[in-house]
Amino acid sequence: KTYGKKGDKVVAMNIEAVDMALSELVKIVVPDAWKDARDEKAVAPTGNAYVDNFMAPVFAQKGDTLPVSAFPIDGKMPTGTAKYEKRGVAILVPHWIPENCIQCNQCSFVCPHAAILPVLASGDELTPAPAGFGTLEAKGKELAGLHFRIQVNTLDCLGCGNCADICPAKEPALVMKPLDAEKAVEIENYTFSKTIGVKDTLMSRTTVKGSQFQQPLMEFSGACAGCGETPYVKVLTQLFGERMMIANATGCSSIWAASAPSTPYTMNKDGHGPAWGNSLFEDGAEFGYGMHIAISQRRKKLADLMARALTLDISQDLKEAMKGWIKGRDDALASEKYGGRLKALLTDDVPDPVLGQIAKARDLYAKKSHWIFGGDGWAYDIGFGGLDHVIASGEDVNILVLDTEVYSNTGGQSSKATPAGAIAKFAASGKPVGKKDLGRIAMTYGYVYVASIAMGANKNQTMKAFQEAEAYPGPSVIICYAPCINQGIRKGMGKTQQEQQLAVKAGYWPLYRYNPLLELEGKNPFVLDSKEPDGSLQSFLSGENRFALLEKVFPDESKRLRAKIEQDYQNRYTLLKAMAD
Repeated sequence: KTYGKKGDKVVAMNIEAVDMALSELVKIVVPDAWKDARDEKAVAPTGNAYVDNFMAPVFAQKGDTLPVSAFPIDGKMPTGTAKYEKRGVAILVPHWIPENCIQCNQCSFVCPHAAILPVLASGDELTPAPAGFGTLEAKGKELAGLHFRIQVNTLDCLGCGNCADICPAKEPALVMKPLDAEKAVEIENYTFSKTIGVKDTLMSRTTVKGSQFQQPLMEFSGACAGCGETPYVKVLTQLFGERMMIANATGCSSIWAASAPSTPYTMNKDGHGPAWGNSLFEDGAEFGYGMHIAISQRRKKLADLMARALTLDISQDLKEAMKGWIKGRDDALASEKYGGRLKALLTDDVPDPVLGQIAKARDLYAKKSHWIFGGDGWAYDIGFGGLDHVIASGEDVNILVLDTEVYSNTGGQSSKATPAGAIAKFAASGKPVGKKDLGRIAMTYGYVYVASIAMGANKNQTMKAFQEAEAYPGPSVIICYAPCINQGIRKGMGKTQQEQQLAVKAGYWPLYRYNPLLELEGKNPFVLDSKEPDGSLQSFLSGENRFALLEKVFPDESKRLRAKIEQDYQNRYTLLKAMAD
């Protein structure tokens, strides 16, 4: 009853394990000395007051002993705290084989836990390196003279194996090996790698390879091994993280992002990183919209102050910086450029009251990247009214829908994103109706950027969608296919990237981008990025227990719903193809 949804093989393995319990009993002799044993302090103090005085007692199961005064009075949590956990829970972790590596960085790109780090180092930086810290000559004209290494973080890896599975080299450059054997060398190597400065200006961050030389500003979450959600968010932080503001609807993405007392969101070397907040399930979109409106109003006020300052007797350098900022304040690069000049020219103690206000508003200089995160239960169901309200506003907010096609965090209930024929709670005999088409609904407005993506199928399309959506001066919705443990992928969660690829090839998940700006250029705003289904849909469905078990329990209903799925998805592709043509 408990494991039936995972298939007959898993049930049989559990029964066998129970039967082996008696035959495999081994007597353990407890040494007499153990009765006088005392616990030793397992973790040395870090010097971080929050970690040592708050996190450490919680992780030691002594959170109930903390006084109320130990808790932050405003509900805020310091960022960059997940790195102190060092769970070390993986059975197998990736082992890098340098001679096979083609330096594509795809392993890092898909890692759900940011536990793989592409390292670039100069010869001088490698002088104090441990003996086992092997490197290659870095490939690419931008990286000439540098050394390259894929560094595995064994203690923060969860052992899913997606990195090894995605490796495109002729001979695998990553193989999974036992954690204990790898820890002996790689803990020291990882610690050393963090002393090497991040070289994030040499390659464009807008490419798959270049993005991975940017520090991930979401790292070491407690999401399931192989999670389909976290890789999207991690890459987003590598593109825009230093200026992101995130409103997160309750769901899996709020649990792995902020389960007290730590958070995986972190900061770069300049102390900049995503500002994150969680709201209720039903008003996540409105919460994010409010954050955007608040910042927008403050920046309009700042522009007015600069316009007043330009009438004062100020230096020419300051005038040029202000004029440049006013003109380019809604452009990420321009606002950062002229904002940097303003920071250098203005101090908090400037005597003029107008200039003083401008100086104190330096947190507004760089254009913020506003994002609203949530799962399909939020976006398609409980929070849909708010999502619809926000995209109808026309405001410059970005919505990331992490679509697992089921209520992942609350027990696996069916949502409007659950496809026909899938088994879920409240759909035990297979969902009788098809999936709500959120993307086409959003496109009907005509002024909303919409994309459907699956990074395991097309990494470049994922990168294009992220960049186009963020740059679009209006609302955007990106719907991400996020394989989940609730789907019962028979190949295992180490194949979630491959599962995305199979879904796209089968026509189960189409890839497209709808960009209203193209219409202004006289072009078709809709671009279909996936090819015609290859006929493997039924095979794909049989690879997931949510579909396969229906065939076993209700074979006639399964046959009927499978035929409906086939027809529905073929009709959808025909429609999308017509839109693209």
